[in-house]
Amino acid sequence: MAKLVRLKPYDPKKGHVIQRYTAFSIRFEERRGWYKVSDEVANYLSTVHQVPTDEDSPLAFDVCSEEEAQRIEAVEKRKAEERARAAEPNVAQPYDVSTKGGDLTTVDLPQPQPRPARAPRSEARTLRGA
Repeated sequence: MAKLVRLKPYDPKKGHVIQRYTAFSIRFEERRGWYKVSDEVANYLSTVHQVPTDEDSPLAFDVCSEEEAQRIEAVEKRKAEERARAAEPNVAQPYDVSTKGGDLTTVDLPQPQPRPARAPRSEARTLRGA
């Protein structure tokens, strides 16, 4: 039974850096998506790592059945839509400052309150000295 394989999407942060790979005279390209291959090819590709000499590096290929591939595509599409929504600007309603009717003038400012009357300076000195 044939399986579907693809190079994992390019993401250097996750260690997915391979964009092209050739095996069994088939050239796999990340941008072209899923390829239908025989079980023999799928078994080999399921062991290929992003860094050939490093067994701890991530696997280079997604190998699965058609149903699993559709599920993976749906999840990735949903994540892409969420990222796109997060990047949308917040739309806020502007505050209307024209309700006052025109420019702000000194008439619109609050009037200062009169200060309480103070004792004359000479009286203040005599009170302190007493």
